[in-house]
Amino acid sequence: MKVKIYLFLTILLSLGIVELGFSQDNPPNVILFIADDVGWNDLGCYGNTEVHSPNIDRIAEEGIRFTNTYLTASSCSPSRTSIISGRYPHNTGSAELHTPLPAEVAIFPELMQKAGYYTSQAGKWHLGEHARRGFDTILDKGEENGDGGEGMWLNSLKERPKDKPFFMWFASFDAHRPWGTNDFSGAHEAADIKPAPYLADAESTKKDLAQYYDEITRFDDYIGKVEEELEAQGVLDNTLIIIMSDNGRPFPRSKTRVYDSGMRTPFVLKWNAGISQKGAVSNSLISVIDIAPTLLELSGAEIQTGFQGKSFATVLENPDSKFRNYVFSEHNWHDYEALERMVRTEGYLYVLNLRPNLSNPGPADSNKSPSFQDLKDIRDAGELTAAQAEIFMAPRPSEELYNCYTDPMQLINVASLPEYQSRLTHMREVLQQWRDETLDTSPTQLTKDWYDRETGNPLDIERTRGDMPGGKEAIQTNAKGPF
Repeated sequence: MKVKIYLFLTILLSLGIVELGFSQDNPPNVILFIADDVGWNDLGCYGNTEVHSPNIDRIAEEGIRFTNTYLTASSCSPSRTSIISGRYPHNTGSAELHTPLPAEVAIFPELMQKAGYYTSQAGKWHLGEHARRGFDTILDKGEENGDGGEGMWLNSLKERPKDKPFFMWFASFDAHRPWGTNDFSGAHEAADIKPAPYLADAESTKKDLAQYYDEITRFDDYIGKVEEELEAQGVLDNTLIIIMSDNGRPFPRSKTRVYDSGMRTPFVLKWNAGISQKGAVSNSLISVIDIAPTLLELSGAEIQTGFQGKSFATVLENPDSKFRNYVFSEHNWHDYEALERMVRTEGYLYVLNLRPNLSNPGPADSNKSPSFQDLKDIRDAGELTAAQAEIFMAPRPSEELYNCYTDPMQLINVASLPEYQSRLTHMREVLQQWRDETLDTSPTQLTKDWYDRETGNPLDIERTRGDMPGGKEAIQTNAKGPF
């Protein structure tokens, strides 16, 4: 028997206070679009006037655009395993890059499959062998999916069984480095681009950003094609479309970092049959571990205790409603040794750095980029601004606190200022409570650097893994931490 959903809203419905826009008797189809390395504000609907993303912008006008949705890791595979399992990276057993999800960790597509859904994946995988059990079909071959990873999306829809609701995990390679030539190459002019203050205002950086934007436009174009196919099949109205990214853009001070530039994700939802407030903007604080229980609730599937997130289905009916007080994220090994933890509230961001002796430049692919080279050239000339110098800083502060109301880019660390000491203490205590309850650990022997931090080139070393944060005990706990 399907689990009862919306108990509270059902009571309100009986009182005539609210009307539901969807029915458990007709569960929605779901398509989850996951971009690769796309920053939260690198879409037109999030205020970026330089990038071309017309389909996503239109979908945002027809659904809900979330402004405060956070990833648990700004690193490809840990982020994706966290999304599919509804658990924090150190609770999945795959907290580091390129470590597969263990067999004992439940994933939501498998539970939707058991509830009668046809489940399919197409594009980038990056989740390991055990996660494949949740899908009827997996199309992860590069030659089939094309340069951008979207080549099999339409075929997946056309070849699905028509007598079942469906869940599609559509993951692109766009906009991961290296940039590939596509139909939208040259769509963005370098001269029109203004780099962020922590990047160099240089020609090669602008060209780098222009090529990155070109790949975002290809991702956007395929989303438009999928929506056209849904409409042609007559299933668009009852299909929940989710558009998001796995981590920040592959540029300095973004990907792998715990600031908003790395951990905040675009999050656009459209569902004609279930979302009544079209064009709404929700500022509700959401963690991506909340996606799994939300989809399980909407689909009528079993919600097991292993999911650390909570369903935000009520926010779809009331986008202005408050949901979370805190979201938590972590930065573990991704090419380089790291151990950072972050807690974000509506207005503040706190960072605990347990490897403050190390610099924090970003991943190897970013460190080999023209944008990083431009920053190194400015550094060598002695002309770095404070914002640009941050990525080279070593040692670093062990604690950072940012007032996001006055400093949305998190450029000014206020942890040492007297007027912020009570806030600092509170954020520190909340983060420690989360670490204690979820059994996070600080291993002495972490995985060391596999690449040179200055050049991004591979080191001539034997590549070995250290101790994984959390370890086996953390896989067994279902504690959620402060909410």
